[in-house]
Amino acid sequence: MLRQLFPFDYIDSVFELNIEELMRLKIKGLIFDIDNTLVPYDVAYPNQKLISFFEKLKEKGFKICLVSNNTEERVIKFNEDLKLYAIHKASKPRRKSFLKAMNLMGTHKDNTVVIGDQVFTDVWGGNRLGLKTILVVPVSARDEWITKIKRGLERIIIRLYQRQRSKK
Repeated sequence: MLRQLFPFDYIDSVFELNIEELMRLKIKGLIFDIDNTLVPYDVAYPNQKLISFFEKLKEKGFKICLVSNNTEERVIKFNEDLKLYAIHKASKPRRKSFLKAMNLMGTHKDNTVVIGDQVFTDVWGGNRLGLKTILVVPVSARDEWITKIKRGLERIIIRLYQRQRSKK
């Protein structure tokens, strides 16, 4: 059961994604969370660094979908300059939105990765479908109140994951 909460990888920032490794693994689709994965939850738009990052990923041939539990207004506004596939009110960790994202991108579970900052939504949701998951350190210490409640448990799970990983 605990393994369902462990990511495939754990990185400090989306900018540390190992693009060459993803290509070697034949990954075609990238599902990104928005809030505290890409920007703090109260930042409405991506900065130029993020826009350039996504342009680079698209140039490398990746299909990208934003999957957020946030509102339609929030997701549409954030995606204005990115022009990616996007799903709002995703109800992560439920499977439905991850399946919809893969359908939009034309990918499947063996060539899609979920990238997000939360164990109980992004990692667990992706793992439940057999997707590779990459946990990212939150970009901000500020969280919505419900997320703050989960962060303590997440820290315990991350420590267990890191201990197991260091044994390999």
